[in-house]
Amino acid sequence: MNMKTTEYGTGDNSYKSAGELFGISSLVDDFYLNMAVIPECKKIRAMHPADLGESSQKLKYFLSGWLGGPKLYLENYGPIDIPAAHQHLSIGTSERDAWLICMQKAIAKQPWEEDFKRYLNRQIRIPAERIAN
Repeated sequence: MNMKTTEYGTGDNSYKSAGELFGISSLVDDFYLNMAVIPECKKIRAMHPADLGESSQKLKYFLSGWLGGPKLYLENYGPIDIPAAHQHLSIGTSERDAWLICMQKAIAKQPWEEDFKRYLNRQIRIPAERIAN
């Protein structure tokens, strides 16, 4: 019997389960694609610059460290205070929920273990809740 014993959230297990930076990049690319095509997400897409290059890189770097991998955001941009970084935006429950829809659909599209997808969907709510103001 093959028993999965990965403890997500411990060490770099989540980072490795996500496929490291390559897998995170795929997730973030799908996330921003969702933001552009899902009608209820147009408002949060409009909060971003037309060129998503820097936003995309920042999210990839943030997720790398957040998932237990290299602290790329810290190395490239310094420490992050998630609420302060989004304070200039009006983010209520509908914007938070739209962000979560984009992320949940992006997670669903990844070639990851189903238990990791469930774990990540639960965990991603934490920063999403912190951004709402």
